[in-house]
Amino acid sequence: MGLLQPHERYSSPFWNADRLSHPHQQTSFPRTRESRLSTNSLVESLVSNFRWDDGFLIFDSERASFYNKSMKTRPLLISPSILAADFSKLGAEIDAIEQGGADWVHIDVMDGHFVPNISFGAPIMQSIRARTKMLFDVHLMIAPVDRYLQQFADAGADLITVHAEAGPHLHRSVQIVKSLGKKVGVSLNPGTPLSVLDHVIDELDLILIMTVNPGFGGQSFIPSMLEKIRQTKALIGGRNIDLEVDGGITTQTAGAAVQAGANVLVAGSAIFKGNHADQIKAIRNACLPLV
Repeated sequence: MGLLQPHERYSSPFWNADRLSHPHQQTSFPRTRESRLSTNSLVESLVSNFRWDDGFLIFDSERASFYNKSMKTRPLLISPSILAADFSKLGAEIDAIEQGGADWVHIDVMDGHFVPNISFGAPIMQSIRARTKMLFDVHLMIAPVDRYLQQFADAGADLITVHAEAGPHLHRSVQIVKSLGKKVGVSLNPGTPLSVLDHVIDELDLILIMTVNPGFGGQSFIPSMLEKIRQTKALIGGRNIDLEVDGGITTQTAGAAVQAGANVLVAGSAIFKGNHADQIKAIRNACLPLV
């Protein structure tokens, strides 16, 4: 038998993660959907420390060390979306968020076709590239997307996120980004199931869960997306993948998103409509007890 992978489900005749019961016990304790996800993740993390060898399950110290390191809490990153910035002084806005403690710069690109709004293209992004060394977190809400990937890579993108819904060949889009030497992410709209990631997840550096329907800034966080964030975190398991959320992130919603498993927070209006440094600090502080 092959090695168990950290993301593989573990089934056993002796333990049932859904009921937390043992076959020789008379009582069992029903689990909620949320706690079931947590329990399954725990079982996976334990089983991933073992390997099959001639029919026996053997503890593998190297696998345990690698997996346990990867399961440590990932750093909390704040990625302000310049969609909400003052474009009459965009360079100064970039300076302000950097000095205010931002980690990344989130760049929302909209085409008026895939989403009902138009923002800006690669030339605007290129014009501010020299202004900062912060990671350019480029979120392409455009369709088709493949023909424009080279442009954004050349304009200074460090991480390019494409939407799973933007075209019929998601794997191809992911491979193009990787061939350009950039980190790659995949974004899912609120109504898109996680199953679309099944055959590309091992190629990814980031998964972006939209917590609003994309196209406009200033929308309210969709509460039901917290469950989707939890499921995505469980799906990621021990993989080296950041989990980003975008939409309605404020001091009131950031903590819940992080508690559900997110480690990269995109915020636009919540940062740019006030004192940038104060708002970034407030969002970070809202999450500190949870990271």
